[in-house]
Amino acid sequence: MLLLIVATSAEAYELAGGVSLGGMLVGTLPRFAVSPHAALSWRRESGFSFGVDDLCSILPGTGRLGVGVYNQMSAAFGYAWKDGDVRMGPSFSVYTMPACGATLCGRVVGLSPGGHAQVNVYFGGVVGVSVSANVDWVGGRSLVLPGGWAAMLVAGPVFRWRSI
Repeated sequence: MLLLIVATSAEAYELAGGVSLGGMLVGTLPRFAVSPHAALSWRRESGFSFGVDDLCSILPGTGRLGVGVYNQMSAAFGYAWKDGDVRMGPSFSVYTMPACGATLCGRVVGLSPGGHAQVNVYFGGVVGVSVSANVDWVGGRSLVLPGGWAAMLVAGPVFRWRSI
């Protein structure tokens, strides 16, 4: 029987969550968004990190088109240090929301691929600030969204729980 022992660097995982506020541009008119978010990330001793993020943006209702929901999930790679991390990667979004083009408003529903970037900086250990930027390709032919893309920038508090 052969016993092999391999030394590896220490790993840790973190669970983070918060609520951010910001703006979303779909079509030509920007919208205000309230975005609860959660993330599970793994850190290596070297600083390399991998995270899975979920950002669910709620767009308050305006007129007859009502409330919108835009949920984005991403798998991102990046760098982590003691008091923060930065990650970038691909994303996938599911949405149903009101949107306005140059001349027409309507409800858009669909799935879209995109990109995600996020920076978290922590103060005092568990409390911090999160800034997230996202761009998605909202495909298909649409009179409401002639450009075919959506962009979002949100920022707000974040709280983390770490493994030991």
